[in-house]
Amino acid sequence: MAGPSYDDRDGWIWMDGAFVPWRDAKLHVLTHAMHYASSVFEGERAYDGAIFESRAHSERLAASASALGFSLPVPIEDLCGIKAEVMNKNGLKDAYIRPVAWRGSEMMGVSAQNNTIHLAIAAWEWGAYYGDAKMKGARLDMSQWRRPAPDTIPCKAKAAGLYMICTLSKHRAETKGYSDSMMLDYRGYVAEATGANVFFVKDGVVHTPSPDCFLDGITRQTVIKLLTKKGVEVVERHIEPDEMESFEQCFLTGTAAEVTPVAEIGPYNFEVGALTRDISETYEAHVRQRPNN
Repeated sequence: MAGPSYDDRDGWIWMDGAFVPWRDAKLHVLTHAMHYASSVFEGERAYDGAIFESRAHSERLAASASALGFSLPVPIEDLCGIKAEVMNKNGLKDAYIRPVAWRGSEMMGVSAQNNTIHLAIAAWEWGAYYGDAKMKGARLDMSQWRRPAPDTIPCKAKAAGLYMICTLSKHRAETKGYSDSMMLDYRGYVAEATGANVFFVKDGVVHTPSPDCFLDGITRQTVIKLLTKKGVEVVERHIEPDEMESFEQCFLTGTAAEVTPVAEIGPYNFEVGALTRDISETYEAHVRQRPNN
């Protein structure tokens, strides 16, 4: 990890209605979220001082909390302003913003319906998620873990517990020299990377997995709109793994990843082609247009 560690740095974190010094933003060891994953979060980016799709991220955070059976302690209408305050307090213009909500420590056990719901928002500078991959393309391994069926998890929630297999997959990939890992879904179709959606290009047409058991990312939705506006056909469908051999280009989308070209997924290779570079540049220009909301 480059730079100071995340638990030991200067700065401020908004936590339960007040700003606290970064180093003092701490939790009790019996916090329910730590034991039973009763936590939801968002990842957002700000460009030139404006948070991209701030309202949409706030709405998704509230929806994720609802899926886990609790409500945010702050109205959606107030979240955008608080996030902006966090950036200003830390003197940031281009930043990554992390709101997180969780069940506290009053009750210990699977059931914790009376626990206090906490909310914190942090922000920091964070560069390219995949390093220099925007120039030469990211390299992905194939994960041994699959995205679960939608009747086994709240798959539309951005919930902490759903990322356990993502962490396992990414750790395994990095020990093998890859940047990330590509996950299949419970049926064996191509799903997503550990923290980003995936797109493929063939004969000028863009193909992307249907998000029926994983998160339909806000960046994913934005990129589809931008491609459609350019007149590029986008097909959302189930994609068999062996189809990857026939695709010419591939790219990932996500708040952290932005638009990142892919050079390799397991045994399959892709070129960093013109369409991929064009949509990457278009997205970079789009997120810096004002006003973001």
